[in-house]
Amino acid sequence: MRVIVTIQHPAHVHFFKHAIAELEADGNDVYVFARENEVVRDLLESYDIDHEILAGESDSLFSLARVQATYEARLLARARKIKPDVITAIGGPAATHVAKLVGAKSVVFYDTEHATLIKMLAYPFADIICTPECYDGDIGSKKVEYPGYHELAYLHPDRFEPDPTVLEEAGLEPDDTFVVMRLSSWDSSHDMGQGGFNDPIEAVERLEDAGATVLITSEVPLPDELEANRMTTSPDQIHDLLAYADCFIGEGATTAAEAAILGTPAVYVNSLSLGYMQELEDEYGLVFNFNDEGRHARSLEKAVSIIENRDEETWRRRRDRLLADRVDVTDVIVRELETVLTTDSDRSTVAANAD
Repeated sequence: MRVIVTIQHPAHVHFFKHAIAELEADGNDVYVFARENEVVRDLLESYDIDHEILAGESDSLFSLARVQATYEARLLARARKIKPDVITAIGGPAATHVAKLVGAKSVVFYDTEHATLIKMLAYPFADIICTPECYDGDIGSKKVEYPGYHELAYLHPDRFEPDPTVLEEAGLEPDDTFVVMRLSSWDSSHDMGQGGFNDPIEAVERLEDAGATVLITSEVPLPDELEANRMTTSPDQIHDLLAYADCFIGEGATTAAEAAILGTPAVYVNSLSLGYMQELEDEYGLVFNFNDEGRHARSLEKAVSIIENRDEETWRRRRDRLLADRVDVTDVIVRELETVLTTDSDRSTVAANAD
């Protein structure tokens, strides 16, 4: 089987990395194409994944449209030469469009209900759309649900074990109290007009006053006052840091979910709500969502409370329950890609075979 994997965000590298290795080990030819975005190139290189960058970064909705058009045109040119059997992506407008044009099947994974533009451009052309069971939306007969979250494709304990040496590299001692903070750029098509913290500088000061060291990962340039807080470890070590952190607080849903799955309580500060983030709060108590106008002040109160009342056993117990309920999502990816070429009547859905 010839498989094209498309990458347009750092989280996509993590999501597909183990599936790429397994597909290749099974004798399939896997071709990875990417768009420059934050540390995408660095991650692909650090995981030794052969790839080609097809387009650069964008800094606005207008430039995103131009970059995306370039990416799709170049992907089409590559696909015509490769003649893939299946093309896969997260979200995946380019993947689904190109698949139709070259006669390939397309498998899309998605978990973001409010990404209206991406869904409008991708879903009508996709053959299979895989979502977590908690996804809120009617997709129709193309939908395959699975009991998990994107982040379990790479943070399931069968796939990941945190490396304690990351603490020394970050300048931390094992007993230090520290928080990972994520700041977003708000330039994705589904983030325009949204917001998170009112004042990141004031947020850091509150957390430091509570006794925590604050390490920041950011999609945007930091104010001079926060440069000393910028994370200095390599991009592929972010999950090691999250696993040992006392708390995560930030505007990025993916990083918040990653922290939760690693057993680190996550405070999500974003005017947008998501089905999987709500489930991680309601079912497991590992995420605390703050989406309303008072999100800045209320989220900081919650984060300070977590820092001041360290309760590792509670978070560990909640994580254990989550892992008992959910599957290794890399198994979902590989199964769907390897079965998409069979007839619908012969396909076994992931949900039915999740155990």
